[in-house]
Amino acid sequence: MTVVMEDVVARESRHVLQTYKRNAVTLVRGEGVRLFDANGREYYDLLSGIGVAALGHAHPGLARAVSEQAKTLIHTSNLFFHPLQGELAERLASLSGLPRAFFCNSGTEAVEACLKFARRYWYTKGAPRQEFIALDESFHGRTLGSLSVTSDEHYRQPFEPLLPTVKFVPTNDPAALLAAASTSTAAIIAESVIGEGGIKPLTPAFAAAIKEACATTGALYIADEIQSGLGRTGHPFYFQALGVEPHLVAVGKALGGGVPVGAALVSQQVADAISFGDHGTTYGGNLLACRAALFVLGEIFDHGVAENVKRVGQAFEQRLRAIAAKHPIVKEVRGSGLMWGVELKRDAAAVVPAGLAQGVIVNRTAETVVRLLPPLIINETEVDEALGRLDSALGAVGAGE
Repeated sequence: MTVVMEDVVARESRHVLQTYKRNAVTLVRGEGVRLFDANGREYYDLLSGIGVAALGHAHPGLARAVSEQAKTLIHTSNLFFHPLQGELAERLASLSGLPRAFFCNSGTEAVEACLKFARRYWYTKGAPRQEFIALDESFHGRTLGSLSVTSDEHYRQPFEPLLPTVKFVPTNDPAALLAAASTSTAAIIAESVIGEGGIKPLTPAFAAAIKEACATTGALYIADEIQSGLGRTGHPFYFQALGVEPHLVAVGKALGGGVPVGAALVSQQVADAISFGDHGTTYGGNLLACRAALFVLGEIFDHGVAENVKRVGQAFEQRLRAIAAKHPIVKEVRGSGLMWGVELKRDAAAVVPAGLAQGVIVNRTAETVVRLLPPLIINETEVDEALGRLDSALGAVGAGE
């Protein structure tokens, strides 16, 4: 089928709600770490659909698993058992150390579940706590609860009033966190690596402050691993590298490799406070989503993808730092595994179209940061080619100053 970009844009302009400012590219096909537009032009994908396409595009095994499941049974609702949800929950428990899972459809729904479960926990204790502590550069999603613990006023203001019981503290400021936490705090929520806020891993000192705050006040800890989890940083979850043990973990993005699925992972301590009917979902954890997620986790943790992240992640970092050193507009490089941010000394918006012109897809976040989230299957040859194109894009932007 021939796709004409002008027709696509015109149809969307008439009928699709205009909540996205799209790049002037119509993508129609993928293969591994590459994408192709309607004109047949190739792009190296260093964004993977904002961390979703962990196994790249058109992965034959994932396509086969989804196709086989679609031919068997896609959905039953959560009014019945099916054979895959318990299997997926067991697998996530073995990776995270949290024994229970609630399945949903997205990362923001996973955060919503974590917030509700934290409130429910304290309600069961007979001493309800309503307060949440979040971070100044946080992004947890766009539903009202998730938005309430998201700091950016650009996202928040049009939809206020949000939850009134949220305190924000500076990222990686242990003293501020300890001063904010009290016996009114239901939970502390933090991304293990700040994503939308500019790719900033939590520091060991801040992780230690989270542990201390929870120990002294009884507050729960919610780790948002939607972007950093499932091998992206070289660890199953980055909270493990930080040495913290969350009570709740939000998972999404990479879990289904493109099939929408999220999960709230729950400690037994919190699970004991949850009763039938406390939360629910129509689609969450259906057979199609679970089959996709089981395949993705198997590829990452059983068939060498996690080891690839550790090996290729080092090559990616070395090459990226060498490129950054060449360009005066670069301020800092931050990240882990295959999750990186290149902070510029100016707005990074121009790097996105410059990258497209060079045949590489990147993203600008936190105004000055170029975000890089390549598929976890990327190899060293592809790293060299893709980052070479980014090098050219940075050069073009720098030369235009």
